[in-house]
Amino acid sequence: MNTFKGVADTLFIPLTARIYMSQRFPEYFYDSKALELSSLLPDDSIKKNSSEYSMIASVARYYNLDEMTKNFITAHPTCNIVNLGCGLETAYDRIGNKTALFYEIDLPEVIETRRTILGEQRNEKLIAGNLFDLQWAKHVEDQTLPTLLIVSGVFQYFHETEVLAFIKKVREVFTEAELIFDATNKAGIRYAQKYVKKTGNTSAMMYFFVENNEEFAKKAGVTLLEHRPFFTAARKLIGKRTGLYTRIAMKICDDLGRAKLLHLKLS
Repeated sequence: MNTFKGVADTLFIPLTARIYMSQRFPEYFYDSKALELSSLLPDDSIKKNSSEYSMIASVARYYNLDEMTKNFITAHPTCNIVNLGCGLETAYDRIGNKTALFYEIDLPEVIETRRTILGEQRNEKLIAGNLFDLQWAKHVEDQTLPTLLIVSGVFQYFHETEVLAFIKKVREVFTEAELIFDATNKAGIRYAQKYVKKTGNTSAMMYFFVENNEEFAKKAGVTLLEHRPFFTAARKLIGKRTGLYTRIAMKICDDLGRAKLLHLKLS
């Protein structure tokens, strides 16, 4: 489990946060599958080097993604849910839907580990590959189905030109597609880079950020359906149980758009 280097090594950061939050604030976020994996963490260095705020920030992304994915499935019961850069993400289990088709894509070494630990479940397909070359799309059985592409904690490690090229390629493959991804503004990317280095990963540099949501959508040639701050629900459900620094940081982050989810209609 300690053999991953660079970007792939970051898959332990969100897993640690999901375990921590499920134990500390289950009324906000509970991930029973993540709790089952707690014994597999290499050590407790990530937890020791993470603040309460950074743990909540990591899980706030998944809280909102789960809600947005469920909304998409409600609108399109038979659909594709494509999780790009899946790592050890356990949204399939949290969402608990058996009508949507889930495709989990990541680097070969990550998929090998995921297959060993989590297996491949009903209506779920694991695909090893590079999300940017779109070879994985050949394994999506019906590309004409309504398709939700989720890119969580991935784009930050690439440049804007690469992200825009990816969106262009996806639009050429899927006839009815939407994309949800997390992003920070310029100030937020500096904080995120500092945090990742603090957890012990010094080789995964971050480059991509979105300063203006509407301008980015226009540049990509797509429609911005929603931009959602990270902490709206967290501040409501657990805000008073967190430390003062955490409450202030969550408010500043939401008010200044330092962390957000962008929901784009691609076709």
